[in-house]
Amino acid sequence: MIEALKALALMNATREVVKISCKDFAEKINQSVQTASRRLKELEDNGLIERTITKDGQFVVITEKGRDLLHREYLDYKKIFEREETLKFHGMVFSGLGEGRYYVSLNGYREQFRKKLGIDPFPGTLNLRIPKEEIGIKKRLDAEQGIKIDGFTAENRTFGEVKAFKCKVNGLSAFIVMPKRTHHLSDVIEIIAEKKLRDELNLKDGDIVEVEVVL
Repeated sequence: MIEALKALALMNATREVVKISCKDFAEKINQSVQTASRRLKELEDNGLIERTITKDGQFVVITEKGRDLLHREYLDYKKIFEREETLKFHGMVFSGLGEGRYYVSLNGYREQFRKKLGIDPFPGTLNLRIPKEEIGIKKRLDAEQGIKIDGFTAENRTFGEVKAFKCKVNGLSAFIVMPKRTHHLSDVIEIIAEKKLRDELNLKDGDIVEVEVVL
């Protein structure tokens, strides 16, 4: 199915609605017309494309879900053919105001953490303050795309889009989570993991940890 989606993307269907016949698509994916028709239906049924069929033909565009799937595929190939880049920085542990627990517990975020990050996170965040001399790392993360966590509306409120980065904190697997768009540079980093990192690493306020991020 990913090959069929890729063929549509190469026809610019991630950016615009494209008109396509099953015959033309069959040639693109080197399959029979019947198989090409079946692939388009599978993509539509899985929410990866939106398809409109009219008397003038069928029109297809790749959905956000489809683009996300292609992007994950791209990241996998990037790992194969390109050397991973690692960023390292240090952070000082401090206690927040409990907002992290609230946000991580929201189903709109939590379900995406399970699906996109593969973890059911502890309801809370490890809060780190980055030293001034390493603030450039935060700027770099602000500029990177990361793993997209969609915003949503719940409890009569709108919760914004965030992004996540796989990392290790003193060697333990975790994820940095941060707003997708920020208007000012903060020296704070928030980290989630399946278990409470403070307990797992025996941390207290003022402790310094090393964070390693893989891009």
